[in-house]
Amino acid sequence: MEQVIIRLRMSQADAHYGGNLVDGAKMLQLFGDVATELLIRNDGDEGLFRAYESVDFLNPVYAGDYIEATGKIIKQGKTSRKMEFIARKVISPRPDINDSAADLLEDSIVVCKAVGTCIVPADKQRR
Repeated sequence: MEQVIIRLRMSQADAHYGGNLVDGAKMLQLFGDVATELLIRNDGDEGLFRAYESVDFLNPVYAGDYIEATGKIIKQGKTSRKMEFIARKVISPRPDINDSAADLLEDSIVVCKAVGTCIVPADKQRR
């Protein structure tokens, strides 16, 4: 199945906790955007996110991190689309060097994984 990828820098506005830590809900927001694109590509409609089967927060995300979120449909029913998501940190700031230093990570760091189901009503499917 087709995979969708988005990449986004976490801003200072995304930092919700001390130490510039980003709220885990931000990863779910990214997964929602990935799911929407998957549904548009697959069905010609944005559909609705119904539920997460699992969500695992595996590593912290900080303001300044670049996160790459990917997703793919792993099972398709008449109206349901089961999806698998992964968010990886691909660039990390280096304030220990200077205020604007950052490193492209040779090995990305998985920060979150999830499995969820979306619904596209049959009368809205166009593909």
